[in-house]
Amino acid sequence: MRGESLLADKKVLILEDADFSKIISESTVPVLVDFWASWCGPCKMIAPVVEEIAVEFDGKIKAGKLNVDDHKNIQAKYGVSSIPTLVVFKDGKEVERSIGYKTKDEIRSWLTKHI
Repeated sequence: MRGESLLADKKVLILEDADFSKIISESTVPVLVDFWASWCGPCKMIAPVVEEIAVEFDGKIKAGKLNVDDHKNIQAKYGVSSIPTLVVFKDGKEVERSIGYKTKDEIRSWLTKHI
């Protein structure tokens, strides 16, 4: 399954329509999803931060990326209209969302309350 592949040897899953719901609903830890697009400058800036967070929180969260241009159904289902948007899912449900670029410290403190 492609969603199980890792991004650049990091701990970030590449999510797709076919596996998104399964990964979100079956995870025993919170899932951080980065909704992004290749043309988005702030998305390119936050990508390495999300990768660092995924490594730092390995075992405590799962991290994934979903390209909104390639997966418009998921984008629409979750009402993502601005990117980058980071969403934390816990027990299969959205528990928090953040829109726009965030620093590593901001994401770290934001995630900590969901672990």
